[in-house]
Amino acid sequence: MKELVSPKQVARAIGVSESSLKRWCDRGLIPIIRTAGGHRKLPIKGVLEFLRESGRDLVEPAILGLPATTGQGECTLRRAKDRLKIALLAANESASRQIVYDLYLAGNAISAICDEVIAEAFHEIGDLWDCGEVEVYEERMACEMSLRVLHEIRNTIAEVRSHAPTAIGGTLDGDPYALQTNMVELVLRSNGWNTTQLGNMLPFFTLRTAIEKAKPQLFWLSVSAIRDTDQFIEEEHRLFETATENGTALVVGGVALNEKIRKQMKYTAYCDTMKHLETFAASVYQLREPQN
Repeated sequence: MKELVSPKQVARAIGVSESSLKRWCDRGLIPIIRTAGGHRKLPIKGVLEFLRESGRDLVEPAILGLPATTGQGECTLRRAKDRLKIALLAANESASRQIVYDLYLAGNAISAICDEVIAEAFHEIGDLWDCGEVEVYEERMACEMSLRVLHEIRNTIAEVRSHAPTAIGGTLDGDPYALQTNMVELVLRSNGWNTTQLGNMLPFFTLRTAIEKAKPQLFWLSVSAIRDTDQFIEEEHRLFETATENGTALVVGGVALNEKIRKQMKYTAYCDTMKHLETFAASVYQLREPQN
């Protein structure tokens, strides 16, 4: 997707006059930057944020680098889940991308898109995999397509404030599943957090080091697979101690954390949905918000 577009391009994409668009820019509704030659350019992040907040329709979305039919699809979360599952299994990345963007531009919260559409679609794909109706490569392809869409959405979210609280996180060694941890990063970033995705397949010792060096307000641990439960519990306790010593809230979640394992763990919060994460993160954010 383009990073900068001209006022003329945006006006055509929205279906308004260029003079109207320039008035919106002058009112601060859409941010502008000036090129070295003095020309106006509009950051695509600001344009998409304006579309989300104003509810304006796209007439020619392809001008902005979006799928040609963006804005013309189903914007309800329930129906979008089934459409996304079908598109992913058909390896139709363009359709998958459009479905997510339709929901995003319609103003749906990132947490709701992740919980009610992406996660639910993959839950059903997982059931089909268990039944032998979906091949391993099909599930992996669906994950990769979804990760690319999430990454693109992340790059369109407005920049966070300089004093925003920080959050870092990832997955453990032996846990190759990257989709959930990327959704966590996206949800936190959409709620004003300065987030850093550390990646997946990381040993506990390097996660502790990351906390000691970065001293984030929040650290998330996504756990979709555990190699050795006893070792996991022991190392997780050490991670919690490191987080506590550095004033970091340790948030955990993931399909591998059943009730028996959770009872043995130490953490600040357990979140089984992105909405739960969003709610907890909001409470931490408020505590860190500077007072006037």
